[in-house]
Amino acid sequence: MSINIAGIEITHPDKIIYPALNITKLEMVKYYEKVSDKMLKFLKDRPLTLHRFPNGVNEEGFYQKNASDYFPTFVKTVEIETEGKSISQVVCNTKRTLIYLVNQGTVSFHIWGSKIDMINKPDRIVFDLDPSSNNFDEVKEAAKIVRKHLKSKGEKPQIMTTGQSGLHVFYKIRRTKSFDEAKAEAKIYAQRLEKNHPEIFTTALRKDKRDGKIFIDYLRNAYGQTAICPYSLRPNAIGGIATPIPWSHLNDLKASDQFNISNLKK
Repeated sequence: MSINIAGIEITHPDKIIYPALNITKLEMVKYYEKVSDKMLKFLKDRPLTLHRFPNGVNEEGFYQKNASDYFPTFVKTVEIETEGKSISQVVCNTKRTLIYLVNQGTVSFHIWGSKIDMINKPDRIVFDLDPSSNNFDEVKEAAKIVRKHLKSKGEKPQIMTTGQSGLHVFYKIRRTKSFDEAKAEAKIYAQRLEKNHPEIFTTALRKDKRDGKIFIDYLRNAYGQTAICPYSLRPNAIGGIATPIPWSHLNDLKASDQFNISNLKK
C-alpha cells in the first residue's frame, strides 16, 4: 500500500535514515510534516542548499545547490548568479515541496540570508558560535555576551540551537544594505567582541589558531552563503534539530543537540 503525505507518494518508507535511532524515512517525513507550518516561515522565498543523504546519515551525503533536472514543476526555482555562473536553486514555499525534498533524502535545509525578490539585500544577520571544546556552558555564556552587545547597538537578537555543537545568534535587519555592507557590519561586531573579550572569542579562520576559544563566525552573512534553517534536522547520530528558543530558556539548555528527532515533539 502506498503512503501519501501532502500529495507526495513516499518511496522506500522503511529505509533507515538514522541507524543509531532506527529512524526510517517515513518517520523523518512525518517529523517535517509536523513542523512544516513553523519551518516554512523561515524557508519561504529563500534560495536553498540541500544536504541529502539518500542512503542514511551513516553513508556519505552531498550538498546540492543546483536543482535536479528531474525535480517536478511544482518545485519552484530561482536563477542565481554566483561565482561567475548561473545556477538554478530550489525555493521551498509549500508543504508539498518540503515533503518532496525530504522524500528525495534531504536531511538538512540551509537558507540564504536574503529573499528572491531582493536577492542582494539580506534581511537577517547570523553569528555562529562554534566552540573549540565540549564545554557547552562556555557557549551559553558567550551567547549572553553577544546578546548584550547587540542590544546595546539597538538590535533585537534571537537565539537558536544548531542541533550540533554551537548556537546561532541572529537578528532581523531592514533590506537597505547589500551583502557586502551587512557582512562588514557583522565583522565589526565580531571583532569588537573579540577585542573586548579576548579570553572568550576569536575570529581566526584556522582551527589551529583558535587557542580553545569560541569562533564567532560572521562569514555566513556573505552573498551566496547559507545558515541552517530553524527546525531543520542535522545528519548526526542523535538527529539533532536546529531549534529557536526563548532567551529565558538558555540557562536550562544542556547541549546544542538537546532537541532532536526523538524528543522535540514533547
